[in-house]
Amino acid sequence: MEKNANYVLTGMQHAGKSTMLHSIVQHLIDEGARWDEITYINFEDERLAEFKAADFDDIVAVQSEMCGGHGYFFFDEIQNVDGWEKFARRLADSKERVYITGSNAKMLSREIEGVLGGRYLSKSVDTYSFREYLEATGTAHGERDLRSTRSSGVIRSRFDEYLRFGGFPESVAYEGKREYVSSVYQKVLLGDIVARNRIRNPNALRLLVKKIAESVCSDISYTKLHHVLKSVGASISKDTVIDYVSLIADAFLVFSVGNQFAKFAERESNPKYYFADNGLLNLFLLQSDGALLENAVATHLHRLRPGGLCFLKSSTARVDVDFFLPDDRVAVQVAYALNADSYGREVNNLVKLAKSFDRVDRFVIVTHDDERTIEENGVRIDVVPAYKFLLGENRRR
Repeated sequence: MEKNANYVLTGMQHAGKSTMLHSIVQHLIDEGARWDEITYINFEDERLAEFKAADFDDIVAVQSEMCGGHGYFFFDEIQNVDGWEKFARRLADSKERVYITGSNAKMLSREIEGVLGGRYLSKSVDTYSFREYLEATGTAHGERDLRSTRSSGVIRSRFDEYLRFGGFPESVAYEGKREYVSSVYQKVLLGDIVARNRIRNPNALRLLVKKIAESVCSDISYTKLHHVLKSVGASISKDTVIDYVSLIADAFLVFSVGNQFAKFAERESNPKYYFADNGLLNLFLLQSDGALLENAVATHLHRLRPGGLCFLKSSTARVDVDFFLPDDRVAVQVAYALNADSYGREVNNLVKLAKSFDRVDRFVIVTHDDERTIEENGVRIDVVPAYKFLLGENRRR
């Protein structure tokens, strides 16, 4: 992080934003800052429930009394206070050092970016990547470990754990990981979405999240979601479905991936949705290893290229490819196993893409544990096990 910059850290609840603030504080202390220069406030504290924008001046006054000059401000979950943006800009204009976290993507909407006026850098804090998960669990994962039969077996076991329960940092210490993830989901749903937005039909919202989970791996429109909800008795309009989907995304539960082969309007209204963490998706699905694997690959690629990930689907070219990274010129298919049922479908889609689309340099099929190279009609396809792909050990040798 830039030494003299102000930051807004965003991400889902319990992804680790507060821990990052604490780490930054400790780093400042280690570099010579005094404790009386540090002002940290968590706006999720119930004692601040009545805090208003006008009260921010009290914080500055008390901080000045403490250290007699400029200091460092750390504001956790500041989006709970309406009007925080103008105060944050005023602090930056006063040359204060400020770090802010929030669990709502609207904090970085164009309107708020305009208010902040470029005075803050933004970073997204995600749950653990697979590499971070291995580090957090003390699992060695160097090149030598990947080549070792015993060590690679441990890594694969950790991957299966990560595939089912995701990467919430605190879950590493829990035996009941599923119960922990469920509690986080309920907090995000009931706190960040239902209560904050005064949702009048929370049952419809719950059903919507479930139906999005069941549609992972497939593109789906607002119209289809609306029809599915109506078919199970949910009284909800299409406009409300659109609003609810936006709120779910704003709370960082899901992210969308568009079809690059589609027209812009269709790309925006018929995306694929993936969950920000596999543990969340696994709350809704039974015997869904394929969907969990594709979701894990999606979150990995989304971290690598936020805003630069898409899929490719065209009825004209008869192509349906799970992921495409335009900047890297890489096309990725996901198949839990390459067997008699899946081999032809996955390979043929990549071969058709190679013949009809000249912007791809590399073709990959990510599986659970298959590893080989396929040559088909002049097209080279790398088959990579997911645990290696998520570690970045997937480049051609």
